Amino acid sequence: MLSILLAFLTRLLLVMLFFPFSALDKILNFSLAAGQAQTLARTPALARALILGGLAIEAFMSLGVLTGFADRLAALVLALYCIVTAALWKQFWREPDFRLVGVSRGREVFWDFLKNLAVAGGFLMLAFGASASSVQAFLRAPLASHHPYTDVGSP
Repeated sequence: MLSILLAFLTRLLLVMLFFPFSALDKILNFSLAAGQAQTLARTPALARALILGGLAIEAFMSLGVLTGFADRLAALVLALYCIVTAALWKQFWREPDFRLVGVSRGREVFWDFLKNLAVAGGFLMLAFGASASSVQAFLRAPLASHHPYTDVGSP
């Protein structure tokens, strides 16, 4: 039973940034999120569609990771989402004040960029595993589950 609880808590720690917090923020502050997305989107409708797409990814893929339903594919989608959002929204290289010492908006954005990539790495480990053979297993059956809540110690 402890192993099942730890498996759940590990997965919860990995997804809780997205579900419920970021997803809830998109719902509660939809117009602000759409306004931010409009800096990249050509039209308000496209900005809203991007936010709704992000909301769907955050909610449904997080639930896939938590429940174990196609969890490897869900983790891969979340990893790609983290990488794309880092590239689109954490562009530290565009900040004019990147400094290693002192106040620096560029350095703050750089740390956020790296955090996105680190979270992506966690999702990639969940999707592919830690070995070449586990990557091959993913490629053979990307919709398969890890069956995270199977307690091998139970009779």
